[in-house]
Amino acid sequence: MGLWDFLARKPFSREHQPEVERLIEELIQIGQRDDFLAERPGGAFNAYCRHRRACEIGTRLHDLGGVPLMEYVLKRVRKRLGATLATHLSYAWADIGKWIP
Repeated sequence: MGLWDFLARKPFSREHQPEVERLIEELIQIGQRDDFLAERPGGAFNAYCRHRRACEIGTRLHDLGGVPLMEYVLKRVRKRLGATLATHLSYAWADIGKWIP
């Protein structure tokens, strides 16, 4: 399955599309501004050095569509921000539902 096939099969309902798109854009802004991981906790980062808001967004995405939606969003983030920041986001989402970085 190619990227277009993956993106065409959205793992969420139409009614949730505006929220999902808004959350993706917020993740992209977080990644550009702060990254998703830090070397030390504090400020926007929790005790595990994960961006607090990125974790909240991951939890909401899991509530809306589980791991398939999180994978979809991660691919969208990777396309916009690159592999390194996408990997950081994946690790920031550790412990959300059944997510495995």
